[in-house]
Amino acid sequence: MLAFVNHWELIVIVVIVLVLFGNRIPGMMRSLGSGITEFKKGLKDGSKPDGGDAATKNDGSAR
Repeated sequence: MLAFVNHWELIVIVVIVLVLFGNRIPGMMRSLGSGITEFKKGLKDGSKPDGGDAATKNDGSAR
């Protein structure tokens, strides 16, 4: 489908999209950037050793 679109048609489509959604693009990019930052922060926090989770800790009961 995209193979049938030449350069001028692609430029017209981009201009139409910018006219219709131009005021929303900065907000979307801002939220995308903060989402990526939170994702990286979560990956960084997830890789820290926290002493093991509750399922693997010995609770003192004999089995």
